[in-house]
Amino acid sequence: MATVPIPARTTVTNFDTASRHERIEGKPPLVQVTRRAIIGGFGVWSRLSTAVVRHLGWYPRIEPYVGYGTDQYSRLICRTVYGPEHSQEGAVKRGIRGMLAIAAPHTHVRISIDGVPLNTLQVGASEVYDKPDPKQMTSLEYAVSDTAGYLDLLAEHELPVGVHRVSYRTSRRKPVGANLYTIPSSAKVGIISDVDDTIMVTQAPVFWKAAWNLLFLNPKKKAPVPGMNVLFNKLADLFPDAPFFYLSTSPWNVESSIRHFIKDHGYPPGPLLLRDLDPRPKTFVPSGVQHKLEFAEQLMADFPDMKFILVGDDGQKDPTTYATIAKRYPGRVLAIAIRQLSPKESLGFSPMTGITTTQPMPVTDVPVFTGTTGSNLLKTMLPYLKTHMA
Repeated sequence: MATVPIPARTTVTNFDTASRHERIEGKPPLVQVTRRAIIGGFGVWSRLSTAVVRHLGWYPRIEPYVGYGTDQYSRLICRTVYGPEHSQEGAVKRGIRGMLAIAAPHTHVRISIDGVPLNTLQVGASEVYDKPDPKQMTSLEYAVSDTAGYLDLLAEHELPVGVHRVSYRTSRRKPVGANLYTIPSSAKVGIISDVDDTIMVTQAPVFWKAAWNLLFLNPKKKAPVPGMNVLFNKLADLFPDAPFFYLSTSPWNVESSIRHFIKDHGYPPGPLLLRDLDPRPKTFVPSGVQHKLEFAEQLMADFPDMKFILVGDDGQKDPTTYATIAKRYPGRVLAIAIRQLSPKESLGFSPMTGITTTQPMPVTDVPVFTGTTGSNLLKTMLPYLKTHMA
């Protein structure tokens, strides 16, 4: 077994990235004051809740998330939160329990891939919104989570293609693990899929139903969108090397329930790319559209030779978001599949004629396929892909 540490470095792409129009200082004065007040209030709550759980004898534990990468590097993401002595990491649980997790900031985390340790490079303070200080550049045997407890690393290495195991460990805890999907550089096609109302029924356009499904519904009772697992497995058969990326505006707090859902309902495995809902100093809470655009752009940069199939639904803003991606990256999007919500799903009641909350289909040169189920999409999209990828 290799003993030379794997070099790794912190990244700034996943959390608190801000386009010019998303930054707080670009907002109207009243919005700036309101958002900064909320950020300050959240900071007070974080300090008070941390003091309470530490008084109860809780200490940091790690929530590991599925990683991805190529044979040259890997992207590793985890979060440090407080928990009692016998708390279980990564267990499937109701969303409300995940949402109440208390971040354990600035926690030292030791990481290894298949038993080989990472030798990290910490640049300045760990928060991505702090200005890096070259004078503090130090080689470490551990990495340090940021103010919200997140740790986002790029590990530089050569790994065989396939599934590997990443081990995370912090003081007083046993190691916890997560899968790492190493994607072949030769892979020419990848699938980026939304989660809510695309593969899993959540009725996201109806606020109270979406909140109930996210926070209180038993994860084992979440319903799959009919036929979507069949469609995804047909795509996996057509493109054997294709990775599946599950991109959602759901928070990282519910990652375990979505991951178990994907496994339980027979969807191809793959990394989840979720959202941090903690209000951040630069961006406040990034919008769903901005979050999806940032991650799509990151994947385009991570896999420059790969073309993508984008799968979403018309209940939120996937059609316009995907059209934007196709426009920004001409020639990189093979097809767009949009699952159409029924009027009852989008409105939450039997609608009156002419009322709809769904989004119009994207205006783009990329072929767009629509259908209410995975079976509908399968009948139209698969023959096209077989013909044009032959």
